[in-house]
Amino acid sequence: MCGICGAFSYGWNAGDESESVRAMRDAMPHRGPDDAGLHVSGDRRVALGHRRLSIVDLSPAGHQPMSNEDGTVWLAFNGEIYNHAELRSGLEARGHIYRSRTDTETLVHLYEEHGVEMLRHLRGMFAFAIWDSRRERLFLARDRVGIKPLYYTVADGRFLFGSEIKALLAHPAVERDLDPVALYHYLTYYTAPAPQTLFKGISKLPAGHCMTVDSAGEVEIRRWWDAADAPAPDPALLRDEDACAAHVLHLLEQAVDERLMADVPFGVFLSGGLDSSAITALVKRVHTGAVRTFSVGYADAPEHDELGPARQVAELLGTDHHEVVIDHDDLVSYVPQLIHSQDEPLADWVCIPLYYVSQLVRDSGTIVALVGEGSDEQFAGYGHYKRYVNLDGGAWSAYNRLPRWLRGAAHRGADPILRRSGFPREIRELVRRAAASEPLFLSGAVAAWETDKSDMMSASMRSGAWSGLTSVSVAQEIARHFRSRRPGADFLDGITYQELQLRLPELLLMRVDKITMSTSIEARVPFLDHRLVEFSAHIPSEMKLRGGVTKHILKHATRDLLPASVIHRKKQGFSAPVKEWFRGELAGYARRSILDSRLREQGLFDYEVLGGMLEAHRTGQRNYDTLLWSLLNLSQWYDGWIASEPERALAAI
Repeated sequence: MCGICGAFSYGWNAGDESESVRAMRDAMPHRGPDDAGLHVSGDRRVALGHRRLSIVDLSPAGHQPMSNEDGTVWLAFNGEIYNHAELRSGLEARGHIYRSRTDTETLVHLYEEHGVEMLRHLRGMFAFAIWDSRRERLFLARDRVGIKPLYYTVADGRFLFGSEIKALLAHPAVERDLDPVALYHYLTYYTAPAPQTLFKGISKLPAGHCMTVDSAGEVEIRRWWDAADAPAPDPALLRDEDACAAHVLHLLEQAVDERLMADVPFGVFLSGGLDSSAITALVKRVHTGAVRTFSVGYADAPEHDELGPARQVAELLGTDHHEVVIDHDDLVSYVPQLIHSQDEPLADWVCIPLYYVSQLVRDSGTIVALVGEGSDEQFAGYGHYKRYVNLDGGAWSAYNRLPRWLRGAAHRGADPILRRSGFPREIRELVRRAAASEPLFLSGAVAAWETDKSDMMSASMRSGAWSGLTSVSVAQEIARHFRSRRPGADFLDGITYQELQLRLPELLLMRVDKITMSTSIEARVPFLDHRLVEFSAHIPSEMKLRGGVTKHILKHATRDLLPASVIHRKKQGFSAPVKEWFRGELAGYARRSILDSRLREQGLFDYEVLGGMLEAHRTGQRNYDTLLWSLLNLSQWYDGWIASEPERALAAI
């Protein structure tokens, strides 16, 4: 795990980029505390920067950027290639000469052999940039599911890229302006969907995409992998549940085994739930040494505490277990660092416990941690999947068979009542969506519904930059694409695909990368081995969600690996008691953060409405926890990243 950055200056004012890229590189020292490198082309128009967290081949031979034998191909790479040893054997047989044991060098030679088609040979997580001096072309790519981030921008005849936005902002040509459209979608999805970011003009390369930039500055982006195009497995594996479960376990064990590739100590984030317990048990199966596990709990919110279940599993499996306990004061002390680590807000309060357990890992001398992300999205593990499947097959379908004019009349009559009532906010949104003939499913993580945003936006935004906008369109586009690739797929197939395209890469994996890397550790994600993702894409829905039981096939697969008490433990999830904190000790903190922010000067929101939401939440009349956390993150981000530089004032609105 590392940090990469670079510049390709191709405009009329092309000049020396070496010092600018050095500043970009040094803006993210946490991503690579062990080494720093810089390559500058002979004409000084191209510069690649790298920060190294040494994990495989700790010697100086792993220094980056790294080149081929004659120096015509240069690479800056972040990630891990788990099949690099077998790729290396084939490349050496074809005459390629190695100078290290790193997977980095395999990428260099693989590009020489296959060019941009090299990607299909890779198993792993990655974001990298290759400068091909013969073709005068920059080639960049991001892994299949988006475990590793990659941001880019074009400024004054330069193409700039980096693992973090703060690296781009360190370049003197890059300005800090707010993108109001990205902000609108952030309010719904906790994050700005790719390719957008909250910084106007700065984009993120979507998961499973690659891009080339030529000497004329022409940028070409294409999708190189799509779960919707996953090759169909042996039909026999999908007809027989025992065979299917056995294959799931085989693929997961294979993925865990490969992710133990390291020359440094490793461990596992353990919550005591099915996913992390299965990973820990498989590590114990394939690894002969001691296994370290790490958990987090809350001193003032035992209902959110996972320490008890984690201890039970750690004792059962005989791990070297470590714990950290936090409280509401830790949130307040961490938020400024959180805003700095994220670059742009990720409104997921899981970042709080994730940071403290990541710091615990680093303090123990452990550098690599296996995490359980990706299981719920593949195997229908969230409770809302059951709810949406039931709605789709029942009340939602029946209601949508009514004439549209009747649904519209019902919405107009019910909306004022629902707005003032104590009903869940989602009900009001679903009535609106049915009237508009919009889809049932949006995302498994929604902070603000369209109805919420309509309430809270200012009159000027309603008639201006946000007029006619809807975040439903983001989900609709994903759904349309999936139906075009998999016309016979059912409703559950569609929503799990949407989660793999939106919530997983844009929110869950970004929180893992940004927070773990802020403590200089590497997180690896066995459930997102692409062979398992491709196989799970074809598992029949009735094997994933059966009789109200989520993740049925995974529970079946692990029945001989873990006791039933662990497999069938009620899902708790990695969480934080923000709802309670915002009604108690942190109510004043939340109010000040939101209402006193300089964001207020931009006229985006009706602050009387926001004040009412804060008070309604504090008194328990309504639950606005996710929305308020989103606004708190947004406000502190704006104050720290935009308003703190008045010479780069907001120009987008």
